[in-house]
Amino acid sequence: MITELSIRNLAVIEHVHVSFGKGFHVLTGETGAGKSMVIDALSLLVGGRGSADLIRHGESKAEIEAMFELESSHPVWATLTDLGIDADPSEPLIIRREISSQGKSVCRINGQMVNLTMLREVGDWLVNIHGQHEHQSLLKTERHLEWLDVYDDAAISPLKQAYLDLYEQYTAANRELSELEQTSRQTLQMQDLYKFQLEEIDSARLKVDEDEWLEEEKRKLANAEKLMQAITDSYDALYANGRALDSLGRAMKRIEDIVQFDTGTLKPLLEQIQSAYYQLEDAAYQTRDYRDSIEFNPDRLEEIEDRLALIAGLKRKYGSTIEEIIAYADQIRAQIELMENKDERITELKRTLEIVKPKLMQAAEQLSEARRMAGDRLAQEIEQQLKDLHMAHTRFYVELRRTEGANGEDSFTRNGYDHAEFLISPNPGEPLRPLAKIASGGELSRIMLALKTIFARIDKVPVLVFDEVDTGVSGRAAQAIAEKLAELAGSCQVFAVTHLPQVASMGDEHYAIMKVLEGGRTFTIVERLAREGRIEETARLMGGAEITEATRQHADEMLNLADQIRSAKR
Repeated sequence: MITELSIRNLAVIEHVHVSFGKGFHVLTGETGAGKSMVIDALSLLVGGRGSADLIRHGESKAEIEAMFELESSHPVWATLTDLGIDADPSEPLIIRREISSQGKSVCRINGQMVNLTMLREVGDWLVNIHGQHEHQSLLKTERHLEWLDVYDDAAISPLKQAYLDLYEQYTAANRELSELEQTSRQTLQMQDLYKFQLEEIDSARLKVDEDEWLEEEKRKLANAEKLMQAITDSYDALYANGRALDSLGRAMKRIEDIVQFDTGTLKPLLEQIQSAYYQLEDAAYQTRDYRDSIEFNPDRLEEIEDRLALIAGLKRKYGSTIEEIIAYADQIRAQIELMENKDERITELKRTLEIVKPKLMQAAEQLSEARRMAGDRLAQEIEQQLKDLHMAHTRFYVELRRTEGANGEDSFTRNGYDHAEFLISPNPGEPLRPLAKIASGGELSRIMLALKTIFARIDKVPVLVFDEVDTGVSGRAAQAIAEKLAELAGSCQVFAVTHLPQVASMGDEHYAIMKVLEGGRTFTIVERLAREGRIEETARLMGGAEITEATRQHADEMLNLADQIRSAKR
């Protein structure tokens, strides 16, 4: 759970520091007070998109920091280890993010800098934010199969992987077979071309890096006369006419004669001269050997130039380096072999498809059956949750249909051949129909809350954030949502931004988001409300031109009743 949250210079928030505990936390306030900024801060902490527009006017950067306390068995610790982030499960996890006025982000986990991708990967395990816009994801049928698979991951995942392995074999063989059959007219023409190219490359007998050492040899042969003159002069200066070694030898001999009279000074000097003498002697021998190795060979030079010209021609046709030319030769050699054995390969691929397709169909059937069973259980659970949310007569159904190809046969995809869609019948006697066609905004809110309640125990995310998910409901439905959120907070930490007194009263903790004006500037503050403050804020949410004693008494009764309900549900 989140235990501490600090926000600096985010929109109208100058500085807010809030401590949280377990359970259900409600956030209320007037429209425009900055409630959404608290949610935005949490979103930024777990990798949400940031921009310079979020920074408070006149400030250089926004800063958000949170402390999480998590069980040692939580999956996020393994993720942190995989990412190379130092983390001790016995210690709190601290996440910090800064956004500069240039729009750049700096993210840290336990003080270690990470990129946004890493932050999102960690954040996915920590906080799940659900806003009004997420209702619309319920209307996107492509998400329904994904939710169904996650619901019974233990049973579906291994079947899905077994199917996927067969699917990849099947599609690879099918793709290759199609390519072979479509290119049959061009095969002979391409085969002749490939054979010509391969013969041209093979006849050159190329060696890796051959062009580099040929260029080096060419430079030596082309400049043999200059090399000979210069190296001969050097040798003469060292050993022959210059007699440099003789002079150094005489100096060494003279110091050897007197070193015994001043050992401390002359011995190191003698060793230095001796070292120089032997090094110079070795250099002279090497100079002589190099002089003797110089070759005047016009025929060899012409041979090298012809060879380099041949390599340059091959580079223009087949690759910018010898390695690329050799690789191309290997590629077309494989193509030639494939062409020469095309009929055999086609027969082999057809046989592979005949063997794999029944297995693929069987795997798809097993996967589909597992999904059907999971769909029945999910529908039962959702109907039970909806019953708690005052949608007792709603029927929920997960419809699985097989996707069909152009020829009417089952169309296999990476997810099998199933297409899933959630159907509901809100009222008795009405047929099951897609959510998008009959569900109202209030119904979508409750269906999404039912799903979140079910998936909270599956995805193991410790913090759930609901941003005005109670929009479009009132009365008994609002009370049911409030009770469901409080019940959900028994297994994880729940935050809810709300305008409904029923939801606000059910919170374990209540925070008021308020906007104040000081010194000509607007500030947002977050205040944890005590009992009297909760009564006043709940009374305000009840509406009316002004808060009366009767309204306060009603709010007090609502809070007392909420305490009793929470105790009974937990």
